[in-house]
Amino acid sequence: MDAKSDQGVGDDLAGRWRAELEASLPAAIALRREIHAEPDISGLEEPTSQRFLRALGNPPAEVVADTGRLVRFGPPGPSIGLRAELDALPITEISGAPYASTRPAMHACGHDVHLAALFAVLNSARELDLPLGLLGVLQPREETGATGAGDIVAGNHLIDHELRALVAAHVQPQVPAGQVASEGGPVNASVDEIDIVVSGKGGHGAYPHLAVDPVPVLCRIVLALQEAARSTVNPLHAAVVSITQLQGSAATNVIPGTATGAGTVRVMQASDRTLLHERLARTVTSIAEAHGCTAKYEIRRGSPALVNDQRLAFGTRAWLDDFGFPAASFASCGSDDFANYGVQLPILMQFVGTGSPAGNPEMSGPMLHDPAFLPGDHVVQEVALALLAGYLGAVSSAF
Repeated sequence: MDAKSDQGVGDDLAGRWRAELEASLPAAIALRREIHAEPDISGLEEPTSQRFLRALGNPPAEVVADTGRLVRFGPPGPSIGLRAELDALPITEISGAPYASTRPAMHACGHDVHLAALFAVLNSARELDLPLGLLGVLQPREETGATGAGDIVAGNHLIDHELRALVAAHVQPQVPAGQVASEGGPVNASVDEIDIVVSGKGGHGAYPHLAVDPVPVLCRIVLALQEAARSTVNPLHAAVVSITQLQGSAATNVIPGTATGAGTVRVMQASDRTLLHERLARTVTSIAEAHGCTAKYEIRRGSPALVNDQRLAFGTRAWLDDFGFPAASFASCGSDDFANYGVQLPILMQFVGTGSPAGNPEMSGPMLHDPAFLPGDHVVQEVALALLAGYLGAVSSAF
């Protein structure tokens, strides 16, 4: 059965909307360049929100998560949401573009493109007779642990708008240019940070027999955690344990009393999350005790795994096909706080390709978070069409 048929939305609406969207592109690209040149980092996005609203003609907007906004068009009642992120990264840009950042911050993750695309969709919907409300979600603090998505969910702001589904689109240089990955199921991992503290007995570096050195114990733990992950999680499920920080003594001739490590734990399946942490904690404490030390394993939980709704993905893919976007496949152990919305309603994250046509990362240029990352202006239209496909797909799938 055609996912587009008999559900209150047709090709005539899509055609009119696309025409209006194309007319909005010059303003959207100008907005993208302004936002890129004057980025705001996480928690300080108020100027970006105001700039977006001014470009949109200052419609009524609800403040959420301190610096975010909700902007609604269309009829009252149930609505479909489209989300874009406001924040930049504390990176110094080296792209050399004429509209390069003028600040010690940069939109190195494509959020400027996402915002411009959302503007194009919202601006082009003003005069249309929409079947459901259209809610633009300008979300702050995607790049930090204190996520804006979590705050918006906790505040029940989306429930107040009778939101039926929420769609996002993210540029992705690991997907070939001109293609869109919009598959159902897990597409991003949960993300937790861990801290390990191993305590022994400090002493002089010349007399290790009079001390209990926690440093080699911590090193054994780091190696053992990789094996623990491999032997705990189903090999068909993705799981990553990366210990990225180690610290012992500040002096070369001092055996420290404690040694610390920190890192990230990521899984794609919710059922693996608790299971893996339990195994890692046992590994840490047992190795420490076996070598005369004590240890603590602490977890700082982040966003859950991002799981795309299957029905929403199916409905959206029908419109992406109609718009001429070949299907791509992409999932990674990267994370996005967009996953937090999934605890309340169906969600869909799409990945819009900016990579080499062959899909070879080595030929795709700078990756996300690279100080030279700069998608072309044409990607604004592609992301906008992916968002539009998400709205139409949600409506045609009877959300």
